[in-house]
Amino acid sequence: MTGEFDLIDRIRARVVARDDVRLGIGDDAAVLAVPDGLQLVVAMDTLNAGVHFPETTAPADIGWKALAVNLSDVAAMGAVPAWCTLSLSMPDADASWVEAFLDGFDALARAHGVALVGGDTTRGPLSICVTVHGVVAPGRALRRAAACAGDDIWISGTIGDAAGALRQWRDGGAIDAVLRARFDRPSPRLALGDALVGIAHAAIDVSDGLLADLGHIARASGLAAEIELDEVPASAALRAAFDADVRHLLQASGGDDYELCFTAPPSVADAVRDAARVSATPVARIGRMHAGTGVSVLLAGAPWAPSASGWDHFAAGA
Repeated sequence: MTGEFDLIDRIRARVVARDDVRLGIGDDAAVLAVPDGLQLVVAMDTLNAGVHFPETTAPADIGWKALAVNLSDVAAMGAVPAWCTLSLSMPDADASWVEAFLDGFDALARAHGVALVGGDTTRGPLSICVTVHGVVAPGRALRRAAACAGDDIWISGTIGDAAGALRQWRDGGAIDAVLRARFDRPSPRLALGDALVGIAHAAIDVSDGLLADLGHIARASGLAAEIELDEVPASAALRAAFDADVRHLLQASGGDDYELCFTAPPSVADAVRDAARVSATPVARIGRMHAGTGVSVLLAGAPWAPSASGWDHFAAGA
């Protein structure tokens, strides 16, 4: 019979090795050596079955996404990830499920050199909580509150794909494979975030919806944001799956893309494009920050408003 400590041993056997991990899994707490002259950046997210992923999602995809959403937060800060912890709640001590979960988790951790240094396992509804620790030079972290009037607004990648997959799943029909892959295995934009340090003013990752997350930048910076929805990049798969009206709503209000939305002065537009090229991440300018409050949207030059601005876990009907 598989027990808790058997599961912990399986997890410990899969971790990435790092010289700065002085003491990892197996004690009451980890001991880590933070590099001299750098500041610690910490991000934590929880994924619950039926809320953040369908119950039928492959365990490896759940493992990948549980780490990816946290790495995306680190990327939005312009930081470099180093270590993480994992808290895993499961209905049963299912060793085969854990091994499959670790296949996805470990693949992404190794791709970015992130060491799993501790956590917890417990019985309960399927829920995964990951905390990622990264480092950044003092005063160099990208922050929501640092946007300036006149800044261009940029977005990485394409927007709306993950929300499109979620829409298809909830409608009970076939789910486009490209859209499903974007939902199950988002790509944290760590290379772009690192390349934007010293260039961008403010940044956030798009997890709850473009307008909702851009609204966080506007509110924190005491400014207004205006975007042109026609300029927001859409994938060929999203365009093929939905008509323009639905696509625009998914792009404006859908979440789970984990792309970076950031602001930068127009004078550094070439530097932004260079950062995109170096990091192999496409970017597009979609709007401008200005004096005022709130987020406004133009579509074909005319004001446009969605039925909802983004995901809220505690809103009625969410």
